[in-house]
Amino acid sequence: MSQIRPLIAATLLVPSLVACSEGAPPPPEPLTAEALAAIAPDAGAPRDQLARQVDDLFAMEDLGETRAVVLIADGELAAERYGEGYDADTRFVSWSMAKTVTAVLIGMLVADGLLNIDEPAPVDQWQRTGDPRADITLRHLLQMRAGLRHTEAGNPPYESSEVRMLFLDGRDDMARWAREQPLEAEPGERFEYSSNTTVILADIAARALTDSEDPETRRRAVADYLQERLFGPLGMESIVPEFDASGTLIGGSLMHATARDWARFGEFLRLKGRAPGGEQLVPRRWVEAMVTPSPVAAQYGFQTWLNRPLEEPREDGSHPLFPERAPQSLFAMIGHMGQYVFVSPEQRLTLVRLGHSDDAERPPLLQQAADVLELYPQR
Repeated sequence: MSQIRPLIAATLLVPSLVACSEGAPPPPEPLTAEALAAIAPDAGAPRDQLARQVDDLFAMEDLGETRAVVLIADGELAAERYGEGYDADTRFVSWSMAKTVTAVLIGMLVADGLLNIDEPAPVDQWQRTGDPRADITLRHLLQMRAGLRHTEAGNPPYESSEVRMLFLDGRDDMARWAREQPLEAEPGERFEYSSNTTVILADIAARALTDSEDPETRRRAVADYLQERLFGPLGMESIVPEFDASGTLIGGSLMHATARDWARFGEFLRLKGRAPGGEQLVPRRWVEAMVTPSPVAAQYGFQTWLNRPLEEPREDGSHPLFPERAPQSLFAMIGHMGQYVFVSPEQRLTLVRLGHSDDAERPPLLQQAADVLELYPQR
């Protein structure tokens, strides 16, 4: 009898154990050799966990298509992986990540004494007597609060000011088309994200470097300056910036570089303008200004997105980043359809994710990127 009672008790437990196992989530699939190979031996985080989170960026169906991931931790390569058809030599289009590069270009010209951000923007057309655009400063342009009439995303697409500038009536001289727009708000009054504003900044940069109206001369002046003063010292050998027919840098959307080179640029910003060789390419205070919130948009600095809570939440509850899950000092370069360079100075991290994700896929993509970053402590 004494042997039967334990047997009866064990039998009674079987249904509850089965029920528990049925309700438990299935164990994760074993990590593949590809997932593990993407992680450096000394990545600064638990290797299997990091491999799992990076793998999820490629494998999870609701995130879109991830084509490249590069993670730099404390200055060292921690993870690198590519989707099918892409590799370390692939040049990826920046889309709006280029805006942050343009902001650095302006900062170098300010440091050289060629521009002043708090004087009226040097646009001759705006300086005519009685033109209210004369009150627009370079700072207003950098912080996307110039007040010029603009529609970034139109429906149908040809109603978008950006589409008209890039592909329709403004395409041959994009800056002229952009600066001809009238005001729809007082300069400095409100934030409105505008790729056209960045092209105006790129045109101002060209005019600071040359008086010529010859397209090739303008293109060469900007390209040489960027190569000698920025891309060369950073070792960004792959980067190819695009110019329009007038010789203006398409500084709001069209630069091409490898994932590693986008990571190099993120690290340059994390180090407050310092190159790997120690040269200070742009003043520290300029990078600090780039990541300081605008007075009218806490989530935006100089052509750079900030991980700050929104002062006025959006109707759909979305945020361009994830302030609830990462330090508020984190900032990012963000491009159309899910191009990201996340920089977290407190964690000494730069995370690059490049690919193709639509509006519905980007919020969960951001959360998965936050999962990667959370593996590293704040310092």
